[in-house]
Amino acid sequence: MKKILLIVVALFCVTTVSAQSKVKEAANYVASQKWSAGLRVTYGVQAVAECFYSDKAYFEGRIGIFNGLAADFAILHNWNCFAWNWTPKAGQWFLDAGVGGNVGGAAHFCYGGVVGQVKFGIKFNKVPIRLAIDYSPAINIGGTYGKNVDNHVGLYSAGFYNGALSATWCF
Repeated sequence: MKKILLIVVALFCVTTVSAQSKVKEAANYVASQKWSAGLRVTYGVQAVAECFYSDKAYFEGRIGIFNGLAADFAILHNWNCFAWNWTPKAGQWFLDAGVGGNVGGAAHFCYGGVVGQVKFGIKFNKVPIRLAIDYSPAINIGGTYGKNVDNHVGLYSAGFYNGALSATWCF
C-alpha cells in the first residue's frame, strides 16, 4: 500500500512540475510579445497599434479620419529591413517596409485597395518611444453611391501622396 501511495505521489509531483513549466513557457511567450500604440499625423490623424511578433516582423493597424470627413482603416504587415546603431546612447535607427490593405469612405463615397509602407525612424533606449517618418502609397478603387449622386467607380488617387510622422509608445 505504501508503494502505491508513493507512486501516486511521485506521478502527481511530475505532472505538477510539467504543468508549471508549460505555464511558465506560455507566460514567457506572452511577455516576449511587444506592442506599441500611438498617433500617425498626416493630412489627418490616425491611431496606430503595432504588434511585434518577432525581431524582424510586425503587424500594424491604423484607424483615422482625414479631411474631417473620410474614415480610413488599414492593416499592414511590416518587416524590419535594416537596423543601425548610429547613436548607441540615444537609440537604434531602423528602416521598415510593408504591405497591406485599407478601406475607407465618407458620405456617398467608399474605397478599398492595397497600401504599402516605407518607414524610417528611431527607437529610443531610455524612453519606450518610436519616432518615424513614413511614406504609405495606396492604390484604391473607389466609388460613389446613393440618391442624387452621379454613381461613379474609378481609381482613387489621393493615396499616392500619403506621407506621415508617427510617434508610438512601446509596451
